[in-house]
Amino acid sequence: MIINSILGLIITLLNIYSWLVIIAALLSFVNPDPRNQIVQFIRSLTEPLFEFVRRKMPFVVVNGIDLSPIVIIFGLNIIIAILQSLMI
Repeated sequence: MIINSILGLIITLLNIYSWLVIIAALLSFVNPDPRNQIVQFIRSLTEPLFEFVRRKMPFVVVNGIDLSPIVIIFGLNIIIAILQSLMI
């Protein structure tokens, strides 16, 4: 029972992070004011993982297009599916 609650919380947090990754990817297209606190907050949460993926998988940047958000969302969806299968 407690384990299901913990897994549910982790899944919810991973879903929120997935949305933050999507928002960060969309923000890269509109080039918002970098001094905006919301933009800084979203980038501070997502950019470290983007950088990690770019370092470990340099092929995710193709012709100047950064595909690391797609890789991250794919990975998060796999983790979420595994956690959901563990729930009773």
